[in-house]
Amino acid sequence: MAAASEMDTGLVSEPGPEFLSVPKKRVKRKRKMEPGTGNMETEQPRPCKRPEFPAVSGQQLVDGRDEIRKVAVPAHRYTPLKENWLKIFTPIVEHLQLQVRFNLKTRNVEIKTCKNTQDIGSLTKAEDFVKAFVLGFQVEDALALIRLDDLFLETFDITDVKPLKGDHLSRAIGRIAGKGGKTKFTIENVTRTRIVLADSKVHILGSFQNIKMARTAICNLILGSPPSKVYGNIRAVASRAAERF
Repeated sequence: MAAASEMDTGLVSEPGPEFLSVPKKRVKRKRKMEPGTGNMETEQPRPCKRPEFPAVSGQQLVDGRDEIRKVAVPAHRYTPLKENWLKIFTPIVEHLQLQVRFNLKTRNVEIKTCKNTQDIGSLTKAEDFVKAFVLGFQVEDALALIRLDDLFLETFDITDVKPLKGDHLSRAIGRIAGKGGKTKFTIENVTRTRIVLADSKVHILGSFQNIKMARTAICNLILGSPPSKVYGNIRAVASRAAERF
C-alpha cells in the first residue's frame, strides 16, 4: 500500500531514521516563603509625614523673568480711571509690591512684577482689583479683592437666563434695579454683595455663597417673579446661612 501511494503521488521517500518529539513535562516549583511572612495578616500602613518645603519668593518662582498682566479699559471708564488713579496706584505699588502703568497707545492697564515682589499670587489679586473697577465697581468695594482671599467676581448676561429682546429686556433690567435702585440695594444688603448692572450684563462681587444667593434672586426677577416674593426667599436663605455659621 505504501508503494502504491508513492507511485500515485510521484514522490519517493528516502530511507532514514525517524525522530519523534517527546512532550516535556512542566516542573512546578514551589515558591519559598520568606521568614517572618507565615502570618497572613498584613501590617497596617505607617502614616507618612507631610514634607515641608521653604517658602519660595515670587522672583524665584518666575526664574528671574518679569510677568505682566494687561487689563483693557473701555472708553467710558477713561475719566473715572483718571480721577481715581491715585487710589488704584497706591495699594498695588505699596501693598502688593508691583509696578503698574496705563498704556496710552493700547489703552490697557499693565501690571508687572519686580524684584521686590514677595508673592506671585499678588499679580492675580491686582488684576482682579483693576478688572473690578473697570467693570464699574467703586474703588472701595474693589479694594476688598486685595484685602480678602475668599472674594470673587462673577459676570453673566440676562439673555443667558431667558432670551429676551426689545422692551421685554428693558423691563427685566428695570425689575432687577427697581424704583430708584431699591431692589438692587435690597439684594446687595441682604446677600452682602455688590452688584453692577451694565446694559444686559450683571456683575456680582462677593463670596461664593453670597454670589449664589444674589444670582438666584436676580434670575428669579428675570423670569418674572414679583420683588416681594424674591425678598422673602433671599431673607429666608440668608437667615438659614447665618444660623449655620
